[in-house]
Amino acid sequence: MSQHPSFGGKGKIKPKRNVLKRYERVRYLQEKGKWDEEQSILGLPKTLVKE
Repeated sequence: MSQHPSFGGKGKIKPKRNVLKRYERVRYLQEKGKWDEEQSILGLPKTLVKE
């Protein structure tokens, strides 16, 4: 049985991500000085992907 072509594989070009994971957004906000430790992890502002 063969794999479906959309499943991907080794050597494929990765598409550009347009969404950061929550921990990546927190790290980004910390670098910019816009993160307070007492701030809730929910409802974070949107951030652009740096690439």
